[in-house]
Amino acid sequence: MLFNSGQFILFFLVVLLLHYLLPTRARRWLLLAASYFFYMCWNPKFIALLLTLTLIDYFAALWIERSEGPKRKAALWFSVGANLLFLGFFKYYNFFAANLAQLLGGHTSAFAFDIILPLGISFHTFQSISYVVDVYRNEQKPIRSLADYALFIAFFPQLVAGPIVRAREFFADFYHWRPPSAQMLQDGLLMMLLGLMKKMIAADQFAQVANKYFASVTTTPGFYPAWGGVIAFSLQIFFDFSGYTDIAIGSAALLGYHFPENFRRPYLAASITEFWRRWHMSLSKWLRDYLYIPLGGNRRGPLSTYRNLMLTMLLGGLWHGASWNFIIWGGYHGASLAVERLAGVDPNRPIPWYARAPRALLTCSLVAIGWVFFRAATFRDAWYVLGQMFSLPPQGKFLLSTNLNRLALLTLVLATTEERWSWFDRLSRAPLWLFAAVVAVSLLLLELFSVTDIAIPFVYFQF
Repeated sequence: MLFNSGQFILFFLVVLLLHYLLPTRARRWLLLAASYFFYMCWNPKFIALLLTLTLIDYFAALWIERSEGPKRKAALWFSVGANLLFLGFFKYYNFFAANLAQLLGGHTSAFAFDIILPLGISFHTFQSISYVVDVYRNEQKPIRSLADYALFIAFFPQLVAGPIVRAREFFADFYHWRPPSAQMLQDGLLMMLLGLMKKMIAADQFAQVANKYFASVTTTPGFYPAWGGVIAFSLQIFFDFSGYTDIAIGSAALLGYHFPENFRRPYLAASITEFWRRWHMSLSKWLRDYLYIPLGGNRRGPLSTYRNLMLTMLLGGLWHGASWNFIIWGGYHGASLAVERLAGVDPNRPIPWYARAPRALLTCSLVAIGWVFFRAATFRDAWYVLGQMFSLPPQGKFLLSTNLNRLALLTLVLATTEERWSWFDRLSRAPLWLFAAVVAVSLLLLELFSVTDIAIPFVYFQF
């Protein structure tokens, strides 16, 4: 059930209506049933996996609270180990099996299984791990109600592709729920509309170019086709993923829940460090709090810091997918972060206005180079594309049409003005007549410019 489908819109409207009609005590059961229904629309049999992990982590947290010393740590590792075991089997078994078979001189499929990746497993396992670790650190009280904890894990707006929500964030709303204000409802509706426009008007337009190019990179050789294909994917993945999380944040707001911001105009970042403070922010914070800092962070000298940055980003790359390309992508960003720290780049230091634009352009270019490994089907394809991107003299035809170039420029102008004047917040707080006009125009734009002839799934559904 895709967020941009009529099926989801109907489902959400029914849930929203019932949520406000039913008594308070019944709402948790409505949301839990709706969340499981939403998940089972993809593949019903994997509900057993979600329920199993929910039970393991629920009881592990209670075990941690009631135990001391080694038993307490054993409960933590039992929970974390179970999550990583399921994640590792479904997501990484065939990858490691293929590499082992290759080392032994056999066919890469010698030890392979026919495994279907459960939808959203990377997200809900990280959410579960953060809860259990927070209980272990005494930063979160164990949740007594199994139904409440199950809803936290399965809550449908963020179940499939985030944002990764911490338990204290979710239960602050759940246990102290209040009807959303008119302002919150306006914010939620606008966020949903913005997410739909990002996905259906922008992401899916650029996806058609990126998908065609990366399906056969050798078909259109040359400097300009390579950069056109990479820029198309860079824009696709941003609008696609930020569009999804905008819809998630907006739908949660309409139900009375606050989700954390997940994107903050990342392509305006003036360094790779700043980029990761703006891109997939819930994952960046998760990696920082549950991996980088436990490894030692920057507390043990420069060499240890560089190592921790590399390990964190390598594992972050592997989290995205079971291939060497994702590991290389993570290593590339880890090395970039280390180089910036070595060079003394401080993302907290104010940058003169005349220096920000060239630094943002350089950062965007470096990020785009990294996206090659993220998107290319094989390492050979990625290496070929990189070779074409730096080939001289420049040859070939730029793949983005005039209309797509105009769309890219328009979004750049909108992002830059939002950075300076926060026009989106102003729109959501506009008088009712102006707000209604904005909604009407948004719906008209969706009707006129959406890609509807082909179904393009959200990029992060594969993770």
